[in-house]
Amino acid sequence: VQLQASGGGLVQAGGSLRLSCSASGRTFSSYAMGWFRQAPGKEREFVAAISWSGGSTTYADSVKGRFIVSRDNAKNTVYLQMNSLKPEDTAVYYCAADPAYSTVVAGTPVYWGQGTQVTVSS
Repeated sequence: VQLQASGGGLVQAGGSLRLSCSASGRTFSSYAMGWFRQAPGKEREFVAAISWSGGSTTYADSVKGRFIVSRDNAKNTVYLQMNSLKPEDTAVYYCAADPAYSTVVAGTPVYWGQGTQVTVSS
């Protein structure tokens, strides 16, 4: 699976962005997908995960109620809608995939895409 994240940019606090992650290669719909982020000087952290069907989602406490993960299997794409953005959301965001949902939530998915920078100004 090859993954490519896009949609990052500069936004003011309180604003919104939608990230997209396009997948190619093996059957996209058979994979659980996740979003992770890494801020400067910090370790990479889990943000959100979605099961292959979209029926299950998991969020980090720091983004719960503000971010929404979704997927369109017909388009081989997963999305992260980010609302009410805060300066502490500034990071490089990565999408990832794994056959097992639990592995994505645990932070060890097998496939990773290149990141997209999100910067939230105060």
